[in-house]
Amino acid sequence: MTETLLILLLALVLDRLVGDPDRIWRRVPHPVVLFGRAIGVVDKLFNGKRLSAETKRFNGAAGIAALLAASLFLGFLMHRLLAPLGVFGVAIEIVIVAIFLAQKSLHDHVRAVSTGLKRGGLEGGRHAVSMIVGRDPATLDEPAVCRAGIESLAENFSDGVVAPALWYALLGLPGLFAYKMLNTADSMIGHKNAKYLDFGWASARLDDLANWPAARLSIFFIAAGAFVAKGRRAARAAIGTALRDAGLHRSPNSGWPEAAMAGALGIGLAGPRIYGGTRVDEPMMNASGRTVATVADIDLSLRIFSLACAALAGAVALALFLSILI
Repeated sequence: MTETLLILLLALVLDRLVGDPDRIWRRVPHPVVLFGRAIGVVDKLFNGKRLSAETKRFNGAAGIAALLAASLFLGFLMHRLLAPLGVFGVAIEIVIVAIFLAQKSLHDHVRAVSTGLKRGGLEGGRHAVSMIVGRDPATLDEPAVCRAGIESLAENFSDGVVAPALWYALLGLPGLFAYKMLNTADSMIGHKNAKYLDFGWASARLDDLANWPAARLSIFFIAAGAFVAKGRRAARAAIGTALRDAGLHRSPNSGWPEAAMAGALGIGLAGPRIYGGTRVDEPMMNASGRTVATVADIDLSLRIFSLACAALAGAVALALFLSILI
């Protein structure tokens, strides 16, 4: 456990400083891309249009079970291969873990929304936010662009940073690989449409389960970031809003970090929006907050996010220190 926590701490630092260099992934496929290709093969082979709903649901469950088993085995095998290499093996594992974290890349993508609005106006913001959210950018005014960027930052802090760190801490590389396989599957086939409603059912439900603890833990890291950035009142608002309004979100997990960020910033998030031409009606989280989000709110959310990532690293460091003492 001590070695696992040390690797995780150093991976968090490495990811925050370096992130995912595009020049590398333009030459070789990112591991998540490879996971996506495997999921695509399963989708193509076992999700035929003429299959019954029951068969699709069975195939989807069997498919994700096989993919998770393969990713667990791959993680176990890779760790066993690295173990005899000593410090060199540890260094490689640090890099591998950092690759599956998303601190810097997420920060950079949301910062691009702020920069786009400042330099290119509404169209610049719409273009930047279209890179990170699924809603139709043409339907977004400037406050909606700002809300979309902030919501994406908060949600992905949970499933792109806290959750992979948690599963690595608990189960090492097998846990990390299995989580990323499941999370990738949910993003590809976990949609509630005609093609994936049945085939992706198991992936969506398992992803909800895997993200359950991280979503709730994330509110305390966001509150810690809000405390440093804005003070005690903002931290209390983050936790209080999450506890009160998280259930208003259609996702059983996304509402926790989004509501926490809404409370920390003092603005309303979520509410009605359009995905693929379909209007999604949801109540606003922190409805008593400001209704108009601004570029300044994006910038503040990025500061809170950075501090929340530091709080996560601090928690890992504390756990490492306690494991050494014990």
